[in-house]
Amino acid sequence: MAEEPATSSAGQWCLQRYYGELRDRFEEGFDPARSVLHSLDEFAPPRGCFLVIYADGRPVACGGFTPLGADAAYLKRMWVAPEARGLGMGRKLLSALEEKAQSFGHRFARLETHKALAEAQQLYRSSGYTEVEPFNAELYAHHWFEKRLNG
Repeated sequence: MAEEPATSSAGQWCLQRYYGELRDRFEEGFDPARSVLHSLDEFAPPRGCFLVIYADGRPVACGGFTPLGADAAYLKRMWVAPEARGLGMGRKLLSALEEKAQSFGHRFARLETHKALAEAQQLYRSSGYTEVEPFNAELYAHHWFEKRLNG
């Protein structure tokens, strides 16, 4: 796993595959320009973070966070390549993002997901996230989640 810019070649490779998958899975399609997170620069340090997981030297997962309010990290763009699913990569990525967010001083992690992403909803619930009222106007969200980070 490596912390690197979302604009890196590996980050871009993962995100383009992720966007393509969302376009296929969402009945309304997907356009990242219409999403709440308008710029990948929002993941840039010192306020944000973007992680890429590699397997056999190839990127297979990504995700990042930006600040949301005074005490929360907003997790976004979490994706695991289809060929790497079922290997615990999503849980590993989520845990690493939570640890990094906590090291930035965040007390909460917040995220949202689309109704079509049942496996993401299951991961979040099984990782201690609880469904909360919407905290943003994300066009592609149907479920909003929050978790208190230890510390």
